[in-house]
Formats: sequence, structure tokens, C-alpha cells
Amino acid sequence: MLLTFSLSVLINIVSEIAIKGAPAGIALCVLLAIILIGVLFDIVGTAATAAEEAPFHSMASRKVKGAAKGIALLRNAERVSNICNDVIGDICGIVSGSTTAVIVGMLFVKNSDMAFWGGIVVTACVASLTVGGKAFGKGIAISKSNDIVFMVAKALSVFEKDAKTNGKKKNTK
Repeated sequence: MLLTFSLSVLINIVSEIAIKGAPAGIALCVLLAIILIGVLFDIVGTAATAAEEAPFHSMASRKVKGAAKGIALLRNAERVSNICNDVIGDICGIVSGSTTAVIVGMLFVKNSDMAFWGGIVVTACVASLTVGGKAFGKGIAISKSNDIVFMVAKALSVFEKDAKTNGKKKNTK
């Protein structure tokens, strides 16, 4: 709950700053970015539950960067899926809804009749992009699960400290 609250505050602050006083086109781009983030994290969460651990052990034995992190992700697939699909995915869904309301207000502020129908159309588009994107992404996540987990593991391994140097960079002089 604390993680969800913290991430929600962070994502809301960023989206509010990005759309406050911005033209509708910029606000729409921010909205699309929020939807895309939700879809991408849904793909990662699904891939973590579908990937197989054996290829990562093979890579780890060959000291491939990111393989050990991939094993850790797969051994914690339930947590990874929960954070990616539920926490971040749901937050993005909620924030995209509130961003949609702001955009509808921007676009149709002078015409309440248009706001009614415009709100319905924009909300339907956001819902279809979110649900359709996640459905399309799940197919990719399942068929390319090992590749996706490996890409995420490689990206995360960049932030890990080097155990041999206690996190310090080697002196190359």
C-alpha cells in the first residue's frame, strides 16, 4: 500500500506538472505516455510469469551480464507481476482517467453539450487503447517472455554495484 501510494503521488505530480497550462496536444501526448507506461509494465509483469529459468542459468554460467538479475526476477515472478501489472498498471489506469477528465475540460470548456459527448468519446478511446494495448502486449509477453525478462534484467543490472569492487569504479590509470 505504501509503494502504491508513493508511486501514485509521484506519477500524479509528474502528470499534473506536464499538463498544467499546456496545450491540449501536449496533454494528449502525456496521456498517451501514461497509457504506454501501463501497457509496457503489464508486458513485463506477464513476461515474468511466463518466462523459463533454465536459459538464464545457462547465460549465468557464461557470465552474461543481466542473467543473474533475470533469475532473481523469475524467482520473484509473483512480486514482479504484482508490482508491474497491479501497482504500476492500475496507477497508470487511474491517472490516465483523471488526465482524460482534464483534457475533456480543456477541449470542451465552452460547450457543455460537446463536453458530454466529447467526454464519452475521449474516455472510450482511452479505455480501448489501454485494454487493447494490454491485450496485444500479453501476446507478445507470452511469446517473447525470455527476451523481455532478459532486456529488463540487463537494464536493471546497470544499477547494481560491482561485488568485486564494492560498488566503486575501477581506477583505469
